[in-house]
Amino acid sequence: MAQARPSMQELIRQRTRAGFVGRGAERAVFRANFDTAPHDERHRFRIHVQGNAGVGKTFLLREFEHIAREQGALTAYVDDSAGSVPEMMAEISRQFAAQGRRLKELDRLLAAHRERRQEAELAALTALDTEEEATGPSAGGRVAARAGMVAAGMVPVVGPLAGMLDEDQLARAADRLRAGLAARFRSHEDLQLVLAPEQVLTPVLLRELMEAPAPWVTLFLDTYERTGAYLDAWLHETMTTDRHGAMPATTVVVTAGQTPLERSRWGGLADFVTVMPLVPFTEPEARGLLAARGVTAEPVVSEVLRLSGGLPVLVSTLAESRPTDPGDVGDPSATAVERFLKWERDPVRRAAALSCALPRWLDGDVFRAAAHCPDEDADTVCDWLRSLPFVADRDGGRWRYHDVVRAPMLRAERRRSPRGWAARHRELAQVFGRWREEAEQAVADPWTDGTWRDLRLAETYHLLCTGDREAVPAALRECVRACAVDEVTARHWAQALTDAGRDAEAEGAADWGGDLTAALADGGVTAALALLLRRAGFDPGTRALAHTARGSALRHGGAHEEALAEYDRALALDPGLAPAYRSRAMTKGELGDYEGALTDLDEALSLHPEDARGRAIRGDYLRIEDRYDKALLDLDEAIRLDPGTHIAWASRGAIRFNRGDPEAALADLTQALELEPDYPWALTRRARVWRVLGHPDRQMADLDHAVSLNPDWPWSRCERGDALRIAGRDEEAVADLDIAIALDPAYVSAYASRGESLARLGRHAEALADLNRAVEMRPGYVWALCRRAVLHAVTQRWEEARADVERVRELNSEILERLPDTDRAVLAPLLAG
Repeated sequence: MAQARPSMQELIRQRTRAGFVGRGAERAVFRANFDTAPHDERHRFRIHVQGNAGVGKTFLLREFEHIAREQGALTAYVDDSAGSVPEMMAEISRQFAAQGRRLKELDRLLAAHRERRQEAELAALTALDTEEEATGPSAGGRVAARAGMVAAGMVPVVGPLAGMLDEDQLARAADRLRAGLAARFRSHEDLQLVLAPEQVLTPVLLRELMEAPAPWVTLFLDTYERTGAYLDAWLHETMTTDRHGAMPATTVVVTAGQTPLERSRWGGLADFVTVMPLVPFTEPEARGLLAARGVTAEPVVSEVLRLSGGLPVLVSTLAESRPTDPGDVGDPSATAVERFLKWERDPVRRAAALSCALPRWLDGDVFRAAAHCPDEDADTVCDWLRSLPFVADRDGGRWRYHDVVRAPMLRAERRRSPRGWAARHRELAQVFGRWREEAEQAVADPWTDGTWRDLRLAETYHLLCTGDREAVPAALRECVRACAVDEVTARHWAQALTDAGRDAEAEGAADWGGDLTAALADGGVTAALALLLRRAGFDPGTRALAHTARGSALRHGGAHEEALAEYDRALALDPGLAPAYRSRAMTKGELGDYEGALTDLDEALSLHPEDARGRAIRGDYLRIEDRYDKALLDLDEAIRLDPGTHIAWASRGAIRFNRGDPEAALADLTQALELEPDYPWALTRRARVWRVLGHPDRQMADLDHAVSLNPDWPWSRCERGDALRIAGRDEEAVADLDIAIALDPAYVSAYASRGESLARLGRHAEALADLNRAVEMRPGYVWALCRRAVLHAVTQRWEEARADVERVRELNSEILERLPDTDRAVLAPLLAG
C-alpha cells in the first residue's frame, strides 16, 4: 500500500504547533543534533538553555520535547516539583511508562527506597541475628569492604557533620558508623537506599535506558537554577564517568535555568555541551507571534513591544485578547495580568484569574476553592484559565502561574487591599486545613504521608501570607517535623517560608527561609535543626522534638555519641517524650548496649503502649538477646496492633525456627513475604526452613530471589553458596562464596564452605588456605576442623589430620560419630586409633 503523503496543512500545523512562534535558530540546532550520529564530533550530549525568568525557557523545552518525539525518542520532562535525584528518577519512569516503556526494576527499587526511608529505623532491626553473630559475617567485616564510602561522601558523615566536627571527631564518627551500620540494616542495598539511594538507583536507570528500544532518549530538566543544587553533580558524574555504568550514547540531556553552567564541572566539556543563551524576542519574532494571534495594527504592536520588553510570556499574554487599540494594552504601571484582565469583560473570569494567583499550585479542587465561580460556570472558567499563556500545566495534574506574571499580580493585589489579601489567604488556609484533617483519618502517622504533607504545606504557606503573628513560629515548629522526615521535606518547608516572605513582603519569613535553605545546603537537616534550636526560641516541648530529630539525623550519620547527647537533652526537657526513648534505644542497640536499649524501650512503651513499632523493636532486641519468651509476647502484640508489620512476622518466624518448629516458622515467614514480597532477610530465612523441611528447589528459589534483590549482601550469597555446595554444584558455590568474602573479609563460615568446595574440585592448596583461615579466626570451629582433617588425610598429611581429629574429640566427640560414610572411610586409621 502506498504511503500517504503529508498535507501542506498538516506540515503547517506541525510547524506552528501550540502557537509556538520564534526561536527558529534554537529549534534548528536541536533538530539537527538528531541528524548527527553520536560518534560525530558535532553531536552534543547536553544542551543548556539559559535565560532570565519569562524569556521562554519552559516553552522552548516543551517544543524541544515535541521535536524529540517526532524523532522517535523516549522523553521525560522534570522540573522543580521533583526535590531529589530519586524523585526525578520516579518522574522519568512514570513518563516513560506512559509512552509504553516501563522501567520495572527501577520502579521496584524506587518503591523500596520510599519504604526504607519511612521504615529505616524498624528495618534496621532485621540485620542482626544471634546465629549470624556466631556463624555469619561480623558487623565490622560486613562494612569493612566499604570503608571508602565515608571518604567518598556516600554516607552523611561528610555532608551533615563535616561542618561541625573536627578531623578527629570525623574519624571517630566514621569508626562508629562502620561498627553500627551492619547492625542497623538487613542488607547493603537497604542501607544504600536510605543513605545514598542514587548509588543503587542510577546503575539500574542506566541499564534500563541501555535496553530501551527507542532510537533516542531525551531528558528535559527545567528550572535548573533550583534543581541543579542536587542534580548537577549527579548529572556530571553519570554522563562523564562509568562509576554507575554506561549511559546510552543516544541520550540527549537538555537543561534550562537562569544561571550559567558550573564552570568547574562543565568548563572543559565544550566539545560535548552546547549552551543556548535565550534573550527576549527580537522584534521580528515578537511581531511574528503577535501576527499569529491576529494582532497586526501597528500602534497596538508598538505598544505591546514597548510594554513587554520582548519577554515571550508577556508578549503572548498581551496578545491573547487581540487588542485593536493601543489603549486596550494598558499603561506601564499596571501588571501584565491587569493588562490582560482589562480586556476581559466577563467579571466571573476576571475574578477567577485574580483569585487563582494566590495558591502556589492549582488543581480542580483548589481552583473551585480559590475562584468562587458559580457551579454552572466552574468547568468552563477552569478550562479558560488553563488555556492562558502564563498558566503552565505540570505533570501530576497540577498547574500554576508563571512567576513573571504571578509575582507582580500578587504584589498589586496585596497593595490594593491588604485586609482583603489576608482574608483570602486565611480562607484558603482553612480549606487546605479541612482537607488535611480529612487526610489524617486515613494514616497513623500523617507526616509519613506525602498527600497529607502537601496539604499541610499549602496550609502553612497561606497562614504565613496572612501576616498573623503566630504564623512564622508555627511554621518553624513544622520545620522541626519536616526535618525529622527527610531533607527533601525540610527543603519544601524552607521554600514555603521563602515564597511567603517574598509574596507577602514579610521579612521574618523570608529571612528564615533563606537561612534554612543555606543550612540545608551546607550541612543537611542536622545543620538546619541546629539553626532552629539556636535561634527559634521554641517552647520546651518543641525543643525536645528538635533535639530528638537532630539525634536521629546524627545517628543515621554514624555519630552515635552525639546522637545520645541529643536524646538526653530532649528527655531533660520533656521526660514523657516516647519517641526520644525509642530513638535512644535504637542508638544504644547499634552500639551493642541491648540492656540499655531495652530499658529505654520499656520506658517508651509505658508512655505509649499502643505503639506497634515500639513493640516490634523491643521484640526483635529480645530475640537478639535470646530471650525468646518475652520477645514473642512483644511480637505477638505488635502483630495484633498492626497486622501489616511484616518485620514482626519475620522476627517471630526466626524464633520459631530456632526453637525447632519449622512449620510454624514457615507460616510466619510466608506471611511476612506476602506483606513484603521483596524482603531479602525473610527470603533467606525461609530458605533455611525449606532446607530443613527437605525442599531444596524451594530453598534455591528463595535464595535466588534474595540475591537478585540484593546482590551485595554477604549472608544471602553465603547461604546460596552453601546450598549450591550441598547440591554438588561446587563451581557455582565458589563463585557465590568469592563474592561473600569480597564483601565481608571477616566472614568465617564463608571461608570454611569455600574451602570444602575447593577441596572437592581438587584445588587442595587453595582449600587448605581457606580452612586454615577459618580455624585461625575461630579456633573452636568444629565443622571446619573436620573438613581440614579430611583434606589433610586425602593429601597424606597424617600428623596434621590426627591433630585436627583429636581437637574435634576435645570439643565435640559426637560429631565424629555423625560423619558421612565417605569421610569416615578417609579418616578410618585415625578414628580406629
